[in-house]
Formats: sequence, C-alpha cells, structure tokens
Amino acid sequence: MKSLVIYDSYFGNTEKLAQAVGKALGTAKNVRVVRVVDVTPAELEGVDLLVVASPTRGFRPSEGTTKFLNSLPANALQGIKAAAFDTRIDPETLKNKVFRFIVQRGGYANKAIAKMLANKGAQVIHPLEGFYVDDSEGPVSSGEMERAAKWAAQIKNG
Repeated sequence: MKSLVIYDSYFGNTEKLAQAVGKALGTAKNVRVVRVVDVTPAELEGVDLLVVASPTRGFRPSEGTTKFLNSLPANALQGIKAAAFDTRIDPETLKNKVFRFIVQRGGYANKAIAKMLANKGAQVIHPLEGFYVDDSEGPVSSGEMERAAKWAAQIKNG
C-alpha cells in the first residue's frame, strides 16, 4: 500500500507526530512524509492512503493545509482512502474556564480537514484524531508519540 502523509507544522510538534505516523504505516519504500508546502498534486498519483495533519490554529487547519486541499481539482482524491489528525492543547489543562469553554466549543482542525478531503472525493476511513501538545509551542505531550503510532497501525490494519 502506497501511503502519503502530508503535514504542516509551526513549532515542529505536528511534524514529529506525522513522522511517527509515517513510520508506523510502513517503510520509506512505500510511505512518504512531506510538508504541505513541498507536496505537489502529482505526488497523489498511485496513493492508496493519504493522511493529512495540521496544527489547530483558530479552531481551523493551518493556512497552508487549507490552501493545498482547496487547490486540488474536484474528485482529485477519488479512490483514495484518507485520515486526518491535528495537534492541539488539551482543554483540561487550561486554567481559565472561559477560555477552556471557548476552545471546547470552537472545534479542531481535524474535522475541517476531513470535510475538505471528502469534498475532493476521498473516503475518510478512520475516526479523526487529535494529539496533545503541552503548550502552543509544544512539546508533544507525554505518551502522544506512542498513541500516534498506535493510531497509524489501526489505519494500516483496518
């Protein structure tokens, strides 16, 4: 199975998780992990599984992720299975209750990514995921790298 993991990252956290997901999906021979600004639509040819990852920024995916997905022609992802994850701060760690409420109600990037993937013809195959970082600049929260690898293994085997 040929897989492509596309990610955007501001502080390196989403990149680390994307690399962990890519490693869990297979070898460098059949899995490519690419920053969204470096991927071209032609790289989607022959891909069986596409994973798209973005930090949550203002309750949405990054501008780069959104721009790339919106630039794809209609049905460009037809026949491709897809999964999405984002990075986020655990709202339970936020001390300000009002801010915690806003974050919980505002949503996360993974749902918007999945909707864009589906709108381009992809079959979103796995429950969406969000991985935690300790602060907006990180680091990745304890245990999340392992959880990302398990999530990827479920995608691969499911």
